[in-house]
Amino acid sequence: MSNHSFDNLVSPETYLCHGPFDPDVFGGVVNPPVYHASTVIFKNCKELSERHQALFEDADDEVMYYGRFGTPITFAVQKALAELEGGYRALLVPTGLAACTSALLALVKSGDHILVSSSVYGPTRGFVNNVLTKMGVAATFFDPTIGDGIGDLFQENTTVVFTESPGSQTFDMQDIPAITRVAHAHNAKVIVDNTWATPLFFKPFDHGVDVSVHAATKYIVGHSDAQMGLITTNKETWLAIRRFVYLFGLHAAPDDVYLAQRGLRTMSLRLERHQESALKIAKWFEEREEVEQVLHPALPSCPGHEIWKRDFTGSSGLFSVVLKPHYSKESVEKFIDSLEYFGIGFSWGGFESLAIPFNPRKDRPEYHWPYEGQSFRLQIGLEDPVDLVKDLDQALRHLKG
Repeated sequence: MSNHSFDNLVSPETYLCHGPFDPDVFGGVVNPPVYHASTVIFKNCKELSERHQALFEDADDEVMYYGRFGTPITFAVQKALAELEGGYRALLVPTGLAACTSALLALVKSGDHILVSSSVYGPTRGFVNNVLTKMGVAATFFDPTIGDGIGDLFQENTTVVFTESPGSQTFDMQDIPAITRVAHAHNAKVIVDNTWATPLFFKPFDHGVDVSVHAATKYIVGHSDAQMGLITTNKETWLAIRRFVYLFGLHAAPDDVYLAQRGLRTMSLRLERHQESALKIAKWFEEREEVEQVLHPALPSCPGHEIWKRDFTGSSGLFSVVLKPHYSKESVEKFIDSLEYFGIGFSWGGFESLAIPFNPRKDRPEYHWPYEGQSFRLQIGLEDPVDLVKDLDQALRHLKG
């Protein structure tokens, strides 16, 4: 068993089993060991100087210099994820939010203007409004369905467009190829939050994106037991991103990196189950009289489905449901409280199913939300979907109470 080139020889499933980690490097062990490392000892001053140059001047990301810059398991996981997503290089950081904020900070400066999808992940919005604006970076939140109409929003100092497709909670599909074409015509970089689709179901670099960010906490780790962020770049943005991450001291903890490596082995298989179960349950919701709209991009009835069908190769386990207008906020909360197999909690992508209410009118003041009814988001885990449907069915009775 040895390293393979994913692009040329094998499928993602085979690559995840054989490609990322070469047992010959680790004495025949199939999983790289955890490296709890801070100090790295050099043989002599010449080696110290050579590694310093390799790390800071030669753009080599696989240099044992100090624990903060990574260890062999860090390098192996980063390489695997960059290959899966089709990027040039990748970096692991402590959280998904750190991936979003680091990518932005690495590419903007005071006096710049950025464009941000109004359906973006809430904490990313919070960072833009509460940190970047204080640094002198102006931001405009745009309609996620704008497509190439985004050209009208560019200013002379627009340097970055931050996208997320599908949008967080509301699942708006963005025309990423159109947005990147316009952005590059204005010499701006495009960042996409690709957490929902993972590197398996959407290849952002094939569609012109410059930087892809993930909450690796979710489907990559996959077991709700570690937090991690991923930043994958093209060649042009690599040095700027890496320089920022290193200067800010961002570092993924060794045990968490090991859990991400473990999660990679089964990510494809888990996503198949997430996808299959979520679609079954989303279609079941479409038939319910209580439901106004199911927001799952893989459903033909969902706005933006044609973009999903054109650009994506699969869907994950997260979607939202909008109820008809006559159900109250209190009855929706009673419905969620009555669920037995769905936890109430943040994050997603783990083995367990989750449910949480949301209100985009409150959280996104400029966002045009076309529905009047109450909404909730579901993460469909790895449980038997028959049991989950039974649970949802019994809980929906509380809407009528």
